[in-house]
Amino acid sequence: MAAPRKYSDELRARAVRLYRESNPKPVMKRLAEQLGVHPEALRNWIRQDEADHGERPDQPSTVESEELRRLRRENAELKRANEILKAASAFFASELDPTRRRS
Repeated sequence: MAAPRKYSDELRARAVRLYRESNPKPVMKRLAEQLGVHPEALRNWIRQDEADHGERPDQPSTVESEELRRLRRENAELKRANEILKAASAFFASELDPTRRRS
């Protein structure tokens, strides 16, 4: 389970909106201090918002990240199921083997 978020979604949205609507763009460190958040957190929020708006092709959007996370979980689950089926198959194959000596 993920750790609880330190900053609320409302604060994140407000911080990104303030940065985007400011002209000229404020220094992130100063804006972060005014909002009471860590400057690196603000920078990450802004980068993610830019990715979500298609302004950063080098970073996946939130939707893409969530889909990738879901697919990785599903892949791990399918691998576990496959290992269980392989073990069961080997067990039943050995039980049905006519050359196997019965005691």
